[in-house]
Amino acid sequence: MAEQTHVLFVEDDDVIREATQLALERDGFAVTAMPDGLSGLDAFRARRPDIALLDVMVPGLDGVSLCRRIRDESTVPVIMLSARADSIDVVLGLEAGADDYVTKPFDGAVLVARIRAVLRRFGHAGGDRTEADDGDMDGGVLTFGDLEVDTEGMEVRRAGQPVALTPTEMRLLLEFSSAPGTVLSRDKLLERVWDYGWGGDTRVVDVHVQRLRTKIGQDRIETVRGFGYKLKA
Repeated sequence: MAEQTHVLFVEDDDVIREATQLALERDGFAVTAMPDGLSGLDAFRARRPDIALLDVMVPGLDGVSLCRRIRDESTVPVIMLSARADSIDVVLGLEAGADDYVTKPFDGAVLVARIRAVLRRFGHAGGDRTEADDGDMDGGVLTFGDLEVDTEGMEVRRAGQPVALTPTEMRLLLEFSSAPGTVLSRDKLLERVWDYGWGGDTRVVDVHVQRLRTKIGQDRIETVRGFGYKLKA
C-alpha cells in the first residue's frame, strides 16, 4: 500500500480544524492538525509533512511568520488559508514563501483539488512533460548571460554560484527558459505552473515572479505591460 500523504494543518478555529481534518482523512490524507503557530512549528520539525496548510490568523506565531520559519528550513509546499481574498495577508503569505492560497470559507473538494495540484507540481518538478521538455531544452544546460539552467539536474547557477529555488520557482523558470524572448501571459503561467484548469488569482504569478527576480537578477525577467512576462534571451 502506498504511503499516505502527510498534511500539516494549522487552524485555530476548532470547528474548521476538525471538519477539515475529517474531510482530508476521508480523501486518504494523513493529517496532523494544530491550533496555533508554535505547536505547528514543533509538529513540522517533529515529522516533516509533505505539505502544510496554514491559516493566516493563528495565535502564538501567525501563519505568515510560520511560513517564513518553514521556508528557512525546507522547500515543502505551503498553502495559505485566508478569510479575505483581497487581504494584504494573501500577498504577505506569498512573499513569505507560500506556493498558493485558498480563501475561506472553502469547499472541501476545492481544497483537495488545490492540494493535489500542488503535490503534482512538487512531486514531478522534473518529471512531468511540459513545453520545457521540447526543442533546445533536451538534455542541456541553458545559458542566459550569467544565468545557467540545468534542465536535467534541476539546478540553477548565477555567476557560477548555486541558486536555491523552490519547486514552484523552478517550474516557473523552466517555463520562461523554454521560450526565451516570448511573452507568457499570467493566465498561461497559472495553467502551466500552478496546474489551474480554471481562472486563478494572478497575484500568485506576480509575487512568484518577483521572488524569482530577487534570486536570478531583477533585469532577467521583463514585464510586458498588459500582456505578461518574458525571459530576456
